[in-house]
Amino acid sequence: MKQVEFYFDLGSPYSYLGFYQIQKLAVEKNADIIWKPMLLGGVFKATGNSSPLMVPAKAKYSMLDLKRWSKYWDIPVKMNPHFPINTLMLMRLVTAVQLYQPERFIEVTTGLFNAMFCVPRNLNDQQEFIQLTSELGLESEQVQSWLNDEKVKAQLKVVTEEAVECGVFGAPTWFVNDEMFWGIDHLHFVELALSH
Repeated sequence: MKQVEFYFDLGSPYSYLGFYQIQKLAVEKNADIIWKPMLLGGVFKATGNSSPLMVPAKAKYSMLDLKRWSKYWDIPVKMNPHFPINTLMLMRLVTAVQLYQPERFIEVTTGLFNAMFCVPRNLNDQQEFIQLTSELGLESEQVQSWLNDEKVKAQLKVVTEEAVECGVFGAPTWFVNDEMFWGIDHLHFVELALSH
């Protein structure tokens, strides 16, 4: 079966849109998605890149661009007023779910993405974060255990380092047969790659 690797961070609104679109595309092309949750901040640090939202002109354009894609794909998107949100705990959580409850990965990741960019919540706030995980059906003690789990920390670090080694500099990034595609505007090329 064909495969597409998806490198993403929950703090990226373009990853949010790409998360939904890659699932549709994978169904259409009968492809498996290999989920690669990474720390975008770590990638930025290693590559010398930065968030477009940190550059005023890019930030202004990105708001317009996100609205266009939201309308085009009919996916609601709202910029989180609490940005920037430190996604370390969020990314540890999705990594933990991927490792320990993989059958719930899509459900939990969907809930976290929606709390970032559909019905935005202040996920910098520890109580808000715990409340959200409870709403997603996760036990608070289990979540706290996962967030401090050395295997989870190591896995997130490995995937982030792997991303940098593969040439990733931003999110979302896809790979099909070792060919890299960055950004949601390149999903049609992902589609073409999965068609061969």
